Amino acid sequence: MTTQNARPAGHPRPLTSLLVANRGEIAVRIFRTARALGLDTVAVHSDPDAAAAHVRAADAAVRLPGAAPADTYLRADLIIEAARAAGADAVHPGYGFLSESAAFARAVQDAGLVWIGPPPAAIEAMASKTRAKELMRAAGVPLLEPVDPAAATAADLPLLLKAAAGGGGRGMRVVRDLDDLKSELDAAAAEARSAFGDGEVFAEPYVEHGRHVEVQILADAHGTVWALGTRDCSLQRRHQKVIEEAPAPGLPAPLRTALHQAATAAARAVSYQGAGTVEFLVTADGRPCFLEMNTRLQVEHPVTEAVFGLDLVALQLRIAEGLPLPATPPEPHGHAVEARLYAEDPARGWRPQTGTLDTLDFPDGVRVDTGFDAGDTVGVHYDPMIAKVIAHAPTRAEAVRTLAHALTRTRIHGLATNRDLLVRSLRHEEFAAARLDTGFYDRHLPELTAADGDDASAAPLAALAAALATAVPTPGAPLAARTGAWRNVPSQPQLRRYRAEPDGTEHEVRYHRTRTGPEPVGFPGVRVLAVSPTGVVFEHHGIRRTFHVKHHGMFHVKPNSNSAARTVYVDSPLGSHTFTELPRFTDPQDRTEPGSLLAPMPGTVVRVADGLAPGTPVTAGTPLIWLEAMKMEHRILAPASGTLTALHAEPGRQVELGALLAVVQEEAPS
Repeated sequence: MTTQNARPAGHPRPLTSLLVANRGEIAVRIFRTARALGLDTVAVHSDPDAAAAHVRAADAAVRLPGAAPADTYLRADLIIEAARAAGADAVHPGYGFLSESAAFARAVQDAGLVWIGPPPAAIEAMASKTRAKELMRAAGVPLLEPVDPAAATAADLPLLLKAAAGGGGRGMRVVRDLDDLKSELDAAAAEARSAFGDGEVFAEPYVEHGRHVEVQILADAHGTVWALGTRDCSLQRRHQKVIEEAPAPGLPAPLRTALHQAATAAARAVSYQGAGTVEFLVTADGRPCFLEMNTRLQVEHPVTEAVFGLDLVALQLRIAEGLPLPATPPEPHGHAVEARLYAEDPARGWRPQTGTLDTLDFPDGVRVDTGFDAGDTVGVHYDPMIAKVIAHAPTRAEAVRTLAHALTRTRIHGLATNRDLLVRSLRHEEFAAARLDTGFYDRHLPELTAADGDDASAAPLAALAAALATAVPTPGAPLAARTGAWRNVPSQPQLRRYRAEPDGTEHEVRYHRTRTGPEPVGFPGVRVLAVSPTGVVFEHHGIRRTFHVKHHGMFHVKPNSNSAARTVYVDSPLGSHTFTELPRFTDPQDRTEPGSLLAPMPGTVVRVADGLAPGTPVTAGTPLIWLEAMKMEHRILAPASGTLTALHAEPGRQVELGALLAVVQEEAPS
């Protein structure tokens, strides 16, 4: 049977309606281009995504019953049924989920629909990293030679273990000690099997201080292959990219040429069509080594679009229609930098966050690709990326400065994010000097996540602003409230207590009410210039600053408890701070049993340490429980050496934030 994408070159098939088999920001981004080209748009959604931004952005939406990806976005049969029911004639897979599934691509074509992606055979050829390396070796593409784990010696260390069918950092481990090799192989295989249904793992040399550099390619059915410059994606956490830029800075011209030639050879070796990315590791001495080929659109494609003035999604659609690319791509201009804004806490093991985005407000002057609006919920089932923020300017220094400034003016309330880390990363001297490698966060994470950055007064001043704004009534309040209950006799200062989130630091704020306004106690050098329920203006040691204040929720007390529930958000040039307003006195009932291991986020228990049961002795720092949440695996460690007295976790169990997983009774000091 001749599939739709196998038609002879020169016989275009115009598209009319596009289904995006994905969710979140990539679906919203694809719909934006589809609308501009006059295409009808169809979304699919799981039950948690019924009101998501990508559903709101589409002309039509089809429900995929269920919540877990395995029941929804990974169900090829349901997605094809949805396309038929909605009258779509093409399917775009976005990235993630089924985007690199050759079986899904074939099923789409066999259903008479146009597949917006490379031929299934090309996807299949690159699906396994081990087979892809064999193909690239035959095509003359430089690569790292694999190491047989069974024959590895100390001279081979350090080693990087990788899942053959993996991506996104899943199933990857760095091994620096031969004694750890077997256990890390087992752990990598278990994670790979859980994530991809394939436990094959291979080993290769781990390159210290290497750069992650990639080449965007675009190929049509007429033999034209474009190599659209380079991107540097070296700043990574858990082998997942955080900041990307184009072009990759500081590459010598011969190295750039070699990368373009290798990427083009890789594309031609598998008769590639559409958009794809060939990824390389560039060693400290400037040697490029093939890593993998992503047979789809990349998360970081906007930086290439900005530099080349292209719409890669529009070109994907053009290629799928059978139309040719121009013989050569346009010339690049300027520099672009992208930062991935995640709902996560970098200071606590990059712990993902779930909950409602009370505020999400980006400044003008930058491109923002997002799948969220204020009021939306970041759920437990999917990646915690909130948005990508992209700046383009004539020079790298200008682009970096513009992006950092825009992120400082972005207001995000309701969840901890990596926003401050991104700003500090962009302003770090190593990044500014383009001294880039994949070990950046291994070296600098503590300084980049230090509380309050360079200004220790930031949090106390923000707490003061929260207290003063909270004390000001809204318009229309009774006269006594509007006058601040001022008295003409001396009185004790007003007291408010706040807990900074997420670090838990407590701040006490005292102030007097006077005829001329509130007067802080214990804040030398601070003069209050203006106060309203939404903002406070201070003069601090001669410098005037404005603090924007937003309250969320009502102050109330839980039954039989003194715990406050109101949250206060404070944004200023010194940074953003989140506080929980506390009662004046703590509640003795708010206690947790010593040694309790609580779930740090909602998720699924995927593993429990072998032989773990009540009565088992444990050693401090030993992994006891593995929890999977938001596409990442998290290890729950023994908090102290002692005895496990309770175990409430078992593989497959769904747990909520704060759920009790186990209890360790610490051994008495000898």
